[in-house]
Amino acid sequence: MDTFRLMHPSHPSRLGGISLAAALLATAAAVVPTTAVAAEAPAPRPSLTTEEQRLSGPVPQEILRRGGFADAAPDFAAALGRTRTLPQAQRLATDEGRRLWRRAVDRAQGRGPGPERAGDLSRDDDRPLYWARLGMTRAVQEWKPAFRLSGAQRTELTGRVERSSRGQDTLDLPAGTQVKRVVITGFDPFQLDADPRRSNPSGAAALALDGTTVDTPAGPARIEAAVFPVRWADFADGTVERTLLPHFRPGPRRVDLFTTISQGRPGRFDVERTNGAWRGGYPDNAGVSRTETVPVPPGVPTVRPQPQWTSTSLPYAAMTAAATGPFPVHDNTEVTEIPAGATEPADRPDGPTPGSTARAGGGGDYLSNEIAYRATLLRDAVRLPVPGGHLHTPVLEFGRGNADPATGTVTDPEFVRNRLAIVAQVRSLTVVAAANARTP
Repeated sequence: MDTFRLMHPSHPSRLGGISLAAALLATAAAVVPTTAVAAEAPAPRPSLTTEEQRLSGPVPQEILRRGGFADAAPDFAAALGRTRTLPQAQRLATDEGRRLWRRAVDRAQGRGPGPERAGDLSRDDDRPLYWARLGMTRAVQEWKPAFRLSGAQRTELTGRVERSSRGQDTLDLPAGTQVKRVVITGFDPFQLDADPRRSNPSGAAALALDGTTVDTPAGPARIEAAVFPVRWADFADGTVERTLLPHFRPGPRRVDLFTTISQGRPGRFDVERTNGAWRGGYPDNAGVSRTETVPVPPGVPTVRPQPQWTSTSLPYAAMTAAATGPFPVHDNTEVTEIPAGATEPADRPDGPTPGSTARAGGGGDYLSNEIAYRATLLRDAVRLPVPGGHLHTPVLEFGRGNADPATGTVTDPEFVRNRLAIVAQVRSLTVVAAANARTP
C-alpha cells in the first residue's frame, strides 16, 4: 500500500494533484524644492515556484522542443516587454493563454503545422502544454515593466495566464435541445520530482475531446474541456467552482452532464461512487501538503452544514456494463471512514455508514477525490438535476525497458499506445454516459 501511495497519489488511500525572480520595480527618489523624500523601497523579488524550478531541466526542455512549443514562452515574454500599461498586459496574458490552449487542442486533434514545426512527439501528448504554461508564468515574474506593477498585480497576471491556458474561461456550450452539453475536466502531470517525463492521460483526454461533437444513441453531444493544476492552494481558492458554476446555472446553455477525470490505478477505470470531504496530506506539484477537511471557498453556493460525503449521479451501471475499450471499468464503492462514535479509520467496501467522518472517498484523499467532491457538492448546492461524478483512468506507464527516469527516454511506442487507448476509452465512456444521461 505504501508503494502504491507513493507511485499513484491520485488514489493514495488504497491499492489500486511563482516563478523565476522578477526584476525589482523601478522607483526613484522624488525631490521637492525644500525637502528630500526617501526613495520608495523596491518590491520584493518573487521567487521561483517549485514547478518552475523544474522547467530548466533537460527533460522539460526536450519535451518543449520535440512538442513544438519551445517558442511559446519566449514569444510571450517579448510581447509582454512591448506593453506599456497594465490593461495591455492583462489583455495579453488572457489572449496568449487562450492561444496556447487552442494551440495544444489543435495539435492533439491533428490540426496545425506538420512535424517540421509541431515536433516529433505524438500529437496526443499533454506535456508540451504543461511546460509551456510554466514558461509563460515565469516570464510574467521575470518581466521588467515600463510602469509600476505591484506584487498583487503581477500575481493577477499570472492567474490570467493560468486560467486561460487551461481552457477554464472558454468552455463554450451550445444552446438548444438538439445537442447534449457535456463538460469534462483533466489534470496536469504530477509526481514530477520522481519522474519529470510523466504525462497525465486525463489531461490528454481533455485536449483530445475539447470542442468535439460525438454521436450517441440519444443524439449528438458537444464536449467542452478544461484542465486543473495539481495544487491544494488553487482548489482552496475556488478554481473548480469558478470554472464550473457558470455552466451549472439555469439557462439555455446549462450543462447536461459533467465528468471530472484523473489518473487512478493500474490497468482499470473506476467510476467513483462516493467522494469524501478530506485532504490526506500528500504533497502536490508545489511541494505543499494539506491534511484537513476540504475547505469550501467563500462566496460560492454550498450545502450547510458541509457534508462528509457526496455521491456520483453518473450512469455508472451503464458505463461499467458497456464494451468501451481494452480496460475493465469498475463501479468503485470503497471508502475509508471514521465510523460514528469511533476514533480510528476503517475501510468500507460498500460505501460510508451513517454519521461517519470521511477519510477517503472512492478516489482516495488527494486532489482527484477533491475535484469530485467539489463538483458534486456544487451540483447539490445549486440543485443541478443532471448526471455528474468522477472517472479514474488507468495509470499511464512507459514501455518495458523505459521505466527508469535516469536512463529512459521521454517517450516510447508502448507509452504512446497506452495513452491513445486510454483517451479513446474516455471518449467511449463519455458517449455511454451522455446516451444514458436523464435530465428534466
